[in-house]
Amino acid sequence: MKTLALFRHAKSDWSDARARDFDRPLNERGQRGALAMGEHIRDNGERFDRVIASPAVRVAETIEWASKAWGRVFPVEWDRRIYLASSATLIDLLRELPGDPGSVLMIGHNPGLEDLIFDLVPDDGTSPLRDVVEAKFPTAAFAVLELAVDRWADVDAGCARLVRLTRPRDIDPALGPQWLG
Repeated sequence: MKTLALFRHAKSDWSDARARDFDRPLNERGQRGALAMGEHIRDNGERFDRVIASPAVRVAETIEWASKAWGRVFPVEWDRRIYLASSATLIDLLRELPGDPGSVLMIGHNPGLEDLIFDLVPDDGTSPLRDVVEAKFPTAAFAVLELAVDRWADVDAGCARLVRLTRPRDIDPALGPQWLG
């Protein structure tokens, strides 16, 4: 059994139209969301043998803010392949993990992380949390999957069970969608 946690970067800032997508920082709501999720990860006693992340600025800042709340620094392995990766690329990356860690935290982007959940968790009606992800896997969402494999090299479609899903709005409704009225 392996554990895979997925953490989508927090809400990014779109105010600078000239900034490259890769270079967009978090906005204020994103900073608050990353802090809240860091507290949630800490309070739930989550532990990871390996942390791999996209090197995009919004991911690095999500890690920085979440680490402040968690009270420890994430020992991150940066992997550019995670930046805007497809589910297939993320599965390949997991299969190639050296050292065969028991638990991995992957921090990145949609649609790749959401699609990874769809590919790993069977769509057989037994996962109400999968249905929630189908509605939306928002920024700063945190999901934990249990994979029925002994080695990361064996990761394949349908091998996982989605056991936990937390969105920022589950912790603080003010971190939920901001509807224009």
